[in-house]
Amino acid sequence: MNAIERVQERGQSIWLDFVRRGIIRSGEFKQMVASGITGLTANPSILEKAIVGSDDYDEALPALANSGKTPEQIYESLAIEDIRQVADVLRPVYDRSGGADGFASLELSPRVAYDTAGTISEGRRLFAALERPNVMVKVPATPQGIPAIRRLTADGINVNVTLIFALDVYEQVAGAFIDGLQDFYRRGGDLRKVASVASFFLSRIDTAVDAQLEERIRKGDEDCRPLLGKTAIASARVAYARFKERFCGESFAAMRGGWGARPAAAVGEHQHQEPGVQRRDVCGVVDRAGYGQHTAAAYHPGVH
Repeated sequence: MNAIERVQERGQSIWLDFVRRGIIRSGEFKQMVASGITGLTANPSILEKAIVGSDDYDEALPALANSGKTPEQIYESLAIEDIRQVADVLRPVYDRSGGADGFASLELSPRVAYDTAGTISEGRRLFAALERPNVMVKVPATPQGIPAIRRLTADGINVNVTLIFALDVYEQVAGAFIDGLQDFYRRGGDLRKVASVASFFLSRIDTAVDAQLEERIRKGDEDCRPLLGKTAIASARVAYARFKERFCGESFAAMRGGWGARPAAAVGEHQHQEPGVQRRDVCGVVDRAGYGQHTAAAYHPGVH
């Protein structure tokens, strides 16, 4: 049993936070999945580095450039093809887990991060273009992104909510997801086909807070020294507790009961550590014939 499999025994999932066409075509990513990787996430920055920093795309680029596509359209064509292929490799994981794992996620363009209508439109378009049940669109948790999360969820679109740095923002994200589920259910949607993940950027919380702590230490406040590197994990523990209150407690169970016999959607959180992986804990597993699975983050910094 390898280290990833031992982690899985503790109810956690490990997602790769990186993609490059070479690891897909060579079979390397398939080997990673065989070793226990159960998901992948990507964004424009990751893909830009892959395209510019390797020769993996040299064969595809000339044809796309000669077709008259804009640079943004070329990027999107390459990204969609990669994420589709990743989703196909992960499909057995998705099927085996009943839709609770095995996702490939791709972030929307940062140009719509502060545009609710634009996020909704782009989220719908990208999800349709990816054309796989086990894909997620990554939506930033900006003030404009929160209502978009509800609307996309109501449309039955899998959403990976990214750029969460604060507990109150997580509360808004969770509320938007639950409201979206209710809207989707009222329209007759099958809740087994909707999944969501909330992504905390723990390393950046520590980076921001530690800089302030270090400044105080330089001024002689040694009481701050034991706090270095502790803020993110403390925030994650509180967020995890709030997750369990919302999704593993009586109130959500009562809401699920109001949904009748249809299973509920998969719900998740995960930490984000650059440039590594994401991990998810199983908070509570209910019979799939009942109300599905709900997952929460395993908050352990330094996972690479």
